[in-house]
Amino acid sequence: MCLAVPGKVLDIEERDGTRMATVDFGGVVKEVCLEYVPDLKVGEYAIVHVGFALQRLDEESARQTLALFEELGLLQEEFGDPWEAAAAQGSPEAGGATAAAVGQTAREARQ
Repeated sequence: MCLAVPGKVLDIEERDGTRMATVDFGGVVKEVCLEYVPDLKVGEYAIVHVGFALQRLDEESARQTLALFEELGLLQEEFGDPWEAAAAQGSPEAGGATAAAVGQTAREARQ
């Protein structure tokens, strides 16, 4: 599933002529393109879908939505570790142990 998730703009910079921001989605920080909302400022909230800020959002609505997504487990589903998800879905007969080992190796490489 791919959600449009509210996030808070932490900083903004221009990269190769494109306005980009670091955005906090309730503890998960990602890079986001601001080309569709060019007047967005640091400290404001936006609805983000597949790496693009689509619309400004007021802080209260953003906080309520993030809390609801967290309660429903949607933030973990949207931003969780894909290697862990693959390992959890696997079984020993279907190579689940291999997926778990690959997931562990990927996590160690990132650290």
